[in-house]
Amino acid sequence: MPATATVLDHVRDLLPSFRDRAAEGERERCVPVESVKELDATGFFRMLQPRRYDGLEGDPLDFYEAVRLIASADASTGWIASVLAVHAWQVALFPEAAQEAVWGSDTGTLLSSSYAPTGKAVAVDGGYEVRGRWSFSSGCDHAQWVLLGALVTDERGQMVDFRTFLLPSDDYVIEHTWDTVGLAGTGSHDVVVGGAFVPADHTLSMAETGRCEGPGQAVNDGDLYRLPFHSLFTSAITTPIIGMAYGAYAEHVEVQRERVRAAYVGERAAEDPFSNVRIARAASEVDAAWALLTQNLRELQAHVARGERIPLALRLKVRRDQVVGTERAIEAVDLLFDNAGARALDRSGHLQRAWRDAHAGRVHAANDPERALRMYGALEVGQKIAPGMY
Repeated sequence: MPATATVLDHVRDLLPSFRDRAAEGERERCVPVESVKELDATGFFRMLQPRRYDGLEGDPLDFYEAVRLIASADASTGWIASVLAVHAWQVALFPEAAQEAVWGSDTGTLLSSSYAPTGKAVAVDGGYEVRGRWSFSSGCDHAQWVLLGALVTDERGQMVDFRTFLLPSDDYVIEHTWDTVGLAGTGSHDVVVGGAFVPADHTLSMAETGRCEGPGQAVNDGDLYRLPFHSLFTSAITTPIIGMAYGAYAEHVEVQRERVRAAYVGERAAEDPFSNVRIARAASEVDAAWALLTQNLRELQAHVARGERIPLALRLKVRRDQVVGTERAIEAVDLLFDNAGARALDRSGHLQRAWRDAHAGRVHAANDPERALRMYGALEVGQKIAPGMY
């Protein structure tokens, strides 16, 4: 099994292929199978997977760096790579029986998800009866299992828990509903469960993950699995968007070096001082987004390494900088798009796709800025913070 540094080297080698297949993925509303197979061969999907199941159990910053690189070449590939791979981290928190069900016969198993509790779960003898429809399950066509969020209700219909349920592909169907102007290749279709029994040990309470706990820690006791769920998962949404901005930036700068502006009597774009200012601003925005994301993760890791409880203030700071990081990446892409002139509208170009894809990623629930920023600001002025997405 390659080390994470070797994974990164192999990922870099694949970037031209991912970029070449971007139009195909958008057209087919699904990242090409070849791209997923190539990523699998690098060990990428095992970066956050426990060693006991052939995983690398690596540094999450190496994982985010790989995602950033992939998304710089093709946004949809970077997006599904991030969300499919990060699920291995959550499965490691499930009871051992669930981990064995997923990886016991195939350690290369992939999982998609849909966490919004739009379905129903009712407690029955030995587990739960689950049914309903869940939307936006990115990369589901490439997955063999799914993680679904649902509220557990009692016989009076009152909510008693919010859990994640683990289901194999035999227990659900995929309805191909995804037809969008951005991130079209992610294939974020609907998952429909007509009625399935989920054993109790194939579920995980979000209350536990909120406390940085999970029964899987009994067998996966590394520091990696003691990080906050929402810190790790929301960063796995922002990182591809930052990657999209870096990819758009690299292409734009290369084009600007040779571009001649016909409307300005043949002036070379590289000599336009206003264009150069926009480039500088875009570079600063995306660099700031990436620097804060990585710095905050290092702070989280330091607390875990010392065996300390992670302060609420730090967890909210991670969410603050995560949502603002998405905004910064979008601002960078917008500056580049504005700076590119009419050629940015060419449908065959990388920049227009990155612009559409980045804005599509912006509307993910993890990127809701007001909710995250309100929690941070409220804590700063001494208000009590209710349990939430942090």
